[in-house]
Amino acid sequence: MLPDEPSLLALASRGPAVSAIQVADPRRYGVFVGDGGRLKSVVEKSESPPSNLANAGIYHFGTSIFDALRAIPLSERGEYELTDALNLLAGRESIAIVELSRWMEIGRPWDILAANEILLKDQVGQILGKVESGATLKGDVSLGRGSIIRSGAYIEGPVLIGEDCDIGPNCFIRPTTCIADRVRIGNAVEVKNSAIMNDSKIGHLSYVGDSVIGEGCNFGAGTVCSNLRHDGKSIKSYVKGERVDSGRRKLGVMMGDHVMTGINTSIYPGTVIEPGFQGLPAAVLKKLVSVSQPAKK
Repeated sequence: MLPDEPSLLALASRGPAVSAIQVADPRRYGVFVGDGGRLKSVVEKSESPPSNLANAGIYHFGTSIFDALRAIPLSERGEYELTDALNLLAGRESIAIVELSRWMEIGRPWDILAANEILLKDQVGQILGKVESGATLKGDVSLGRGSIIRSGAYIEGPVLIGEDCDIGPNCFIRPTTCIADRVRIGNAVEVKNSAIMNDSKIGHLSYVGDSVIGEGCNFGAGTVCSNLRHDGKSIKSYVKGERVDSGRRKLGVMMGDHVMTGINTSIYPGTVIEPGFQGLPAAVLKKLVSVSQPAKK
């Protein structure tokens, strides 16, 4: 979740309080029932929710919440449910409902890209590593300690690069890209609006757009992640094995940890690759790619 700061401050100042957000389709969420800004009850996800005030999942309580948790019985799942404790506590004391002005649900891999777009726009660039002569940095670019941007690299901020990274030479990094620690971006690589996790290597002649790359991945030379359909429609992807509409016109690959692609691999828009997959040269990857699935040429 990604709430706005003023609402968080309001939550912290209200004493016992829960956070909420008005939603168009409350069937996807547990919801609050309130009275004059005070919590009356919490209702779990249902087809006929009594309000559109979704539980945003941020709380401010004292020790009484632990007394409530100790007082409730185990649920059918064999767990102590926070919602049961909230309902019990709401009958004992006054709990404020604080409505958030902004809330982003980060429950799907591509939500990371939307979060990047929001957080990086407020970034103020800071260079703690080394930038060689001949490299071009435009806008707000942050570079961590021990990292180097080599000659010929062209970077358009906002871009965040972590520690001990090796960037370039002659690469192009475009806005709202977040690169973690110990990442290698090599010659003739273009990265756009993506999140790349620790220890991944995109060595040369590759394109990564609107993608999330896990930890410890290695791109064979010439790996290209397509991020746009020819018809311009929103791109389908996968969540827990189910094909869903991402709602995004541009979406590349959602790549798990420790994936290795062969040289000249082509990856379709919206592809999900499970952790540990090792591909063949000239493979074409699309849809949901499992570790046991043979790569196709």
